[in-house]
Amino acid sequence: MSKSLVYIFLLLLSLSAKASFILIPMDETTQQNHLKAYGITYWCLSKDYKASWLLNYRGGSFLLPDADEIRKECKIRGVSFEVLSDAEEASILSDISSPSQNMESVILEKAPKIAVYTPKGKQPWDDAVTLVLTYAEIPFTPIYDEEVLSDQLLLYDWLHLHHEDFTGQYGKFYAAYKNTPWYIDQKRDAEALAAKLGYSKVSQEKGAVAKKIRDFVIGGGFMFAMCSATDSFDIALSADGVDICEAMFDGDASESNYQSKLNYGNSFAFKNFTLERKPEVYEFSDIDMTSKRRIPMEKDYFTLMEFSAKWDPIPSMLCQNHTQLVKGFMGQTTSFDTALIKSNVLVMGTCELNGESRYIHGEKGKGMFTFFGGHDPEDFQHQVGDPPTVLDLHPNSPGYRLILNNVLFPAAKKKRLKT
Repeated sequence: MSKSLVYIFLLLLSLSAKASFILIPMDETTQQNHLKAYGITYWCLSKDYKASWLLNYRGGSFLLPDADEIRKECKIRGVSFEVLSDAEEASILSDISSPSQNMESVILEKAPKIAVYTPKGKQPWDDAVTLVLTYAEIPFTPIYDEEVLSDQLLLYDWLHLHHEDFTGQYGKFYAAYKNTPWYIDQKRDAEALAAKLGYSKVSQEKGAVAKKIRDFVIGGGFMFAMCSATDSFDIALSADGVDICEAMFDGDASESNYQSKLNYGNSFAFKNFTLERKPEVYEFSDIDMTSKRRIPMEKDYFTLMEFSAKWDPIPSMLCQNHTQLVKGFMGQTTSFDTALIKSNVLVMGTCELNGESRYIHGEKGKGMFTFFGGHDPEDFQHQVGDPPTVLDLHPNSPGYRLILNNVLFPAAKKKRLKT
């Protein structure tokens, strides 16, 4: 009788200690490939597995059910993981739920449908998000003006914009590249597309695209923008119905006193900015800090803000990382003048040397947007024609992690922002 009780006890003990969960740690020392870890989590969601994002627990780890195919996929992709018993999982969640801990467990509900706004034929290394989505093996659909203007954004949950110009000034590349074949081809193709879509000017067509993207966000979509897509998007909205383009861009002169005709109420993030009038200057406005910052490369870092994971889960999700100090990087739009950011927009990352904002987030209607300054988190000063960044050399990049936080963010079961 006593032996039977011992066997039963041992059996119950073994059942209670069985492996039931997989933890994908995201701390600095344990995870060998942070970027592909996001891809694993996305892959699990796409296969209807349950997943949780453990905010501020070991760098923002992911909790997944234990399954042979998940273990196998982690091994194939080189993602570190730990197998947990029911008791270990319960202990972790208990620690996270404690009011004394700035941690939270957020349920991830579904794999978001991702669209990347990019022209056909664009090289993948010209866009850091396209690059990291491909590396992390997260599927996305490239779309451009025809798809946006035909309301195909309704098919997606998340939209990315990168090095784009929504003002119709062809990226302000005129002075340096006006005689190069690629610039001439780009201008010709843009004019042909605008005419095909029924617009007499590229600036008008791009403005219509910007307004469709605005409506996508207001209706509940998530938009993530980097580099010049951030400020040129807001400028296009503010200049709706106003000709701010000089003759070399659209064939006629700009409107007189166009600066005074801007409507800052139309923009998402920025206010009271002054446009750069000279067409030969590689800059859209004084929003960008590139020419004003004077920060040497070796000192160029920005700090992520710390938020309450329990009360402010949205910015907490967007700032998950294995370090709060992130290496800076430049772009046509490197960073944002903090004085020109609207008061209802949340600053999530700043450079302490000059107070510039690098990483901001806001709400618009039912949707949300995030603007991230700079072009490529692992290429300090990306130039036209530079070779692609090889992400196998940067699998633990904190800057690229911020991009992937935004990719997974729409999967989360939402709690309202308190800040």
